[in-house]
Amino acid sequence: MIDVSKDDAIWIIKINRPEKANSLTRRMLRDLALAVEAAAGEAQAIILTGEGKVFSAGADLEAAKEGLATDPIWERLSKAVADFPGLSIAALNGTLAGGAMGMALACDMRICVPTSKFFYPVMKLGFLPQPSDPQRLSALIGPARAKVILMAGQKIEAEEALAWGLVDRIVPQVELVDAATALAADVVSAQADHVTAIKAMLG
Repeated sequence: MIDVSKDDAIWIIKINRPEKANSLTRRMLRDLALAVEAAAGEAQAIILTGEGKVFSAGADLEAAKEGLATDPIWERLSKAVADFPGLSIAALNGTLAGGAMGMALACDMRICVPTSKFFYPVMKLGFLPQPSDPQRLSALIGPARAKVILMAGQKIEAEEALAWGLVDRIVPQVELVDAATALAADVVSAQADHVTAIKAMLG
């Protein structure tokens, strides 16, 4: 349910469970983390995306009942993305919900389709967000807007997400992966140590 395709120095890592809104099991999260960790030694850019009209609805409901919502595998995945030495791009093909937001927040860039929505209903569900997510969210959009999502439980649509800085660009669905690939073009043509050095300078 996690597909990896490799084109030169770009790895496209896709969540492929559209019949379940790309909801994530522990095995899928582990496979995502393993794919990103493997890419760190080989690829200059990774693109995280999903099949269908939803990027991910977050934790699979049955798995969540068994404790997945608080499993450290979420932090392993977001740390793998954050530590990736090249360029990481979340190409969000639709709604991004719950714990799935962590991997997107850890990416260097986020692009989405016009129908994308963003929400993280931890207040309603009685869970805490994954430990690194509030800091990354606040760094992107500011503390007050982070509270709108995490505490007020608001669903944010694509245009508002763009205005807030949660995403960097909105592109048509059919152009999503091509747009992400184009953003990685300069990185792919550069020396790996040059990419890493510039990324380190940006913090």
